[in-house]
Amino acid sequence: MAITDLLKIANTTQDFVPIKEIRSNVVVMKDSSIRSILMVSSVNFGLKSADERTAIITEFQNFLNSIDFPIQIFIQSRRLDIRPYLSILEEAQAKQTNDLLKIQIKEYIEFIRFFTGSHNVMTKNFFVVISYASPIIQTGNTSFLGRVLGRSNKEGTTKIDASGFDEAIEQLNQRTNVIRNGLDRVGLRSEILGTEELIELYYKLFNPGEGSAPTVGADSTSKQ
Repeated sequence: MAITDLLKIANTTQDFVPIKEIRSNVVVMKDSSIRSILMVSSVNFGLKSADERTAIITEFQNFLNSIDFPIQIFIQSRRLDIRPYLSILEEAQAKQTNDLLKIQIKEYIEFIRFFTGSHNVMTKNFFVVISYASPIIQTGNTSFLGRVLGRSNKEGTTKIDASGFDEAIEQLNQRTNVIRNGLDRVGLRSEILGTEELIELYYKLFNPGEGSAPTVGADSTSKQ
């Protein structure tokens, strides 16, 4: 296959990725909207009493009713990679001088391998995606979005200037704080994903089965 054909395939693939870049702990989309992502803890609902379940459901309903902007709840389910844990156990076994403990560690390793080989041990991560897009108000030949986020280039994408980007982040942070406070009332802890964590997340989403994402440069900016 010619190089030009490979470049065409690469360009076509890039067209399906809606992300323009990741910087300042937010995801910038090609339509100039931005996203922040929260990683949220889970709660073992099945172990709660009837009163606790009712309280959780009621508080979650109040949380949803209090939101006047869209959010996305995303659950990532993957088979647990037990290999790093087994490597740690094997190192501990090699360093162990007590013969009895060495045998016990070996038997434990064999049990873990058998159990994970015969059962689908899954790990689940929970995320909430919060978005913000500046309103587009036409005023003459220049839109409000164009003045706030910058002028459009020849390809029709919008260039975000510094002032417009800062204003958009401020609005997004306000929404993010609302969501975090609401989740906290439900009893769920949440953390905002940073730039490198966002890159890692999207890299694994677009490259399932591969390892970690490439190292981010000192400028903490990566274009997808």
